Formats: sequence, C-alpha cells, structure tokens
Amino acid sequence: MAEARPEQSYIVVEADPVSERIRYVGLDVSKASIQVAVAEPDGSVTEYGSIANDPEAVRKLVRNLGKAAKLVSAYEAGPTGYPLHRQLVQLGVANVVIAPSLMPKRPGDRVKTDRRDAIQLARLLRSGDLTPVWVPDQAQAGPFAYPPAAGPGPWVVKKLGGIRR
Repeated sequence: MAEARPEQSYIVVEADPVSERIRYVGLDVSKASIQVAVAEPDGSVTEYGSIANDPEAVRKLVRNLGKAAKLVSAYEAGPTGYPLHRQLVQLGVANVVIAPSLMPKRPGDRVKTDRRDAIQLARLLRSGDLTPVWVPDQAQAGPFAYPPAAGPGPWVVKKLGGIRR
C-alpha cells in the first residue's frame, strides 16, 4: 500500500511587527540566472536584480537580504527542480515552490518577462495569494532528483519521436 504524502500548507510566519521585519522575496529562476524582487511589509516592491544560479550566489543573496529581516521566498516550479528550495530552507529561509498554472493573472496581461515575474511573485507572496506545490525531500525524490550522469537510461527516444523500452 502506498504511503500517503504529507500535506504541504501555506507558510505561516509569526513575527512581532515591532521587533522583527519580514521581507518577501520573489525569485524567477532560469538555468543560468535568478531574477530577484523584494516586497517590504510597508507595500514597496523593489527589483533587487539578477544573480547567477549557483549556490554561492544564493548564499550571498540570503546573507545580504537577511541581515535585518526574516526572509520568506517563492519561486515557480519548473525544469530547474528543487535543489534551490532545499538550499534556501537549509539557509533558514521560509521558501515555497508555487504552481505556475495557479498563479493569479489579470486578464489581458500577456507580457511575461523575468523581471515582471519576480516582482509579481513578491507581491503575491506578501498578500498570501500563491498556491504551493508539494516538494519531495531528497529520499522521496530518489533517482529522479537529478538527470542520469551517462546515457539515456532504460528509456530511449528514437529520432522519429517514438519511445521504446
């Protein structure tokens, strides 16, 4: 019998508004870079800029943004997987991975850029309007956590597009 996976709920951040400040960080992640935007509790949203998509750059970002505030971040699930989520959680950031298809969109808003996506993520995270997806831990991800190092594995894709085992 299959084991039921745990329910992932919204991140609840409890902070004393007088003693602790919360920064909401929107991350638009691509293979080579991460576009960053920060929403402050007072309502202002600023574009932080772009950083390289590597662990050292992420550590530096968390160190710079988290000096005087608790960090809460979000990024869209995609082909880059969950290593960024695991790193952020390990660094003490409350992070959620959200479903891109469930992100609220205004009618007619069809322009999609990394910068605008990061700003929108930060705003929606602050307002609580994002739907998180379940993120498997390293043990649950198993062999699917990273692509195979050599060769196509048991599945081979023919040039004509068919899949055979």
